[in-house]
Amino acid sequence: MATSERTSRDHDRLEDAHLHKHNHSASTHTHIHSEESLKRVLNRLSRIEGHIRGIKTMVQESRPCPDVLVQVAAVRGALDRVARMILDEHLTECIGRAAKEGKIETEIEELKAALDRFLL
Repeated sequence: MATSERTSRDHDRLEDAHLHKHNHSASTHTHIHSEESLKRVLNRLSRIEGHIRGIKTMVQESRPCPDVLVQVAAVRGALDRVARMILDEHLTECIGRAAKEGKIETEIEELKAALDRFLL
């Protein structure tokens, strides 16, 4: 693909994307999320939010502990799936962009730190 075609495609993607910056200890970089990706993540989080409200109601109504725990486990699984979606996008978008910009080492270190916090 010609450089001008790639630049035009990247520009179009930026116009259709959701941008936000992250400030990390050593750097600032922009994360680009497509509207479709952002919508998928937000929809899942909204469902999780509703599920948590349901669990709160179960506790208020003194429902059996095993039933509540099953629902808590379901929410944990749903949150893990959202995290995997975010990680997948980070790997394909942010890591790829960092490699093109020659900043891959910094991005990988930041990813390792985030994974350490996530996996604990």
